[in-house]
Amino acid sequence: MYIDILFLRELLLDGAILLTTAWVRRNKPNPFRILAAAAFGACYVVLMLFPPLSFLFTVVVKVIISLAMLWIAFGFHSLQHFLRTIGAFYSVNFVAAGAILGIYYLFMQGSGEVWRTISFAGSSVRAELKFGFFYFIAAFSVGLYIYRTVMTQKRERELVHTHLANVKVMIDDHCLNCTGLIDTGNQLYDPLSRTPVMVMEASGWQDELPASWLKSIRESQVDRLVAGLHDEPFKWQERLRLIPYRGVNRGSQFMLALKPDKVEITREGILYESYKVLIGLDGGKLAADGAYQAIIHPSMVQP
Repeated sequence: MYIDILFLRELLLDGAILLTTAWVRRNKPNPFRILAAAAFGACYVVLMLFPPLSFLFTVVVKVIISLAMLWIAFGFHSLQHFLRTIGAFYSVNFVAAGAILGIYYLFMQGSGEVWRTISFAGSSVRAELKFGFFYFIAAFSVGLYIYRTVMTQKRERELVHTHLANVKVMIDDHCLNCTGLIDTGNQLYDPLSRTPVMVMEASGWQDELPASWLKSIRESQVDRLVAGLHDEPFKWQERLRLIPYRGVNRGSQFMLALKPDKVEITREGILYESYKVLIGLDGGKLAADGAYQAIIHPSMVQP
């Protein structure tokens, strides 16, 4: 292998790992520092071609080189911050290496190819991987993409979890409990009374609503329900309201809402009580995984 090709390959790989590390740590990387750190790592790998320098390839030296790369790329702000960066750096390396091995053995055809990668010397067994540069880059990129996707989904779940709260809605002698998501983007109010609207899944009220109402709610045909133009009696008819809103990629619509006696929201051990609130009924599922069944208006959790 030519030195320039080896240097270029390591420069690209080290740069990709450092950029992914910055993304995992939510840092805004400096391109020149990333390039300098990647070049430093690539120069170290090139030294492998010189047998007299083999003493540089011990575990201790490799760890020192990796720490130096991180210091060049991201600097040293505090010990805790630097340790977290080290953890992210090695996690990215392990994920990428695992992806390369996994894809390599995935595309092997038959046991013959597997045995050709294994050699026996005395009492030891060695496995040799033989693949081209572009195959290596492709496998590495796939590994990083999968890792990034998994990390993104994990962060989204954690973000949602930090905004969850227990919800208790009370109407007469009826009490409904569910999990709600505090959504700061929810600015839905009753335009007449300026009462905040907390959206809930209508399916949670199916035992109280007439049988045909769920279909009308899903189809946004709720104006007749409030006007009483239906055949099925409803014990909370006087509590019904119509809330105008604009749906995504749709025009103006109406949401059926109930006026509760009280809503209690418990978050991180703190109890919030709301008496002036409307419960908007949504015909679908608010969360695909069922993590929450209500969207809490932010004004309801203000101290």
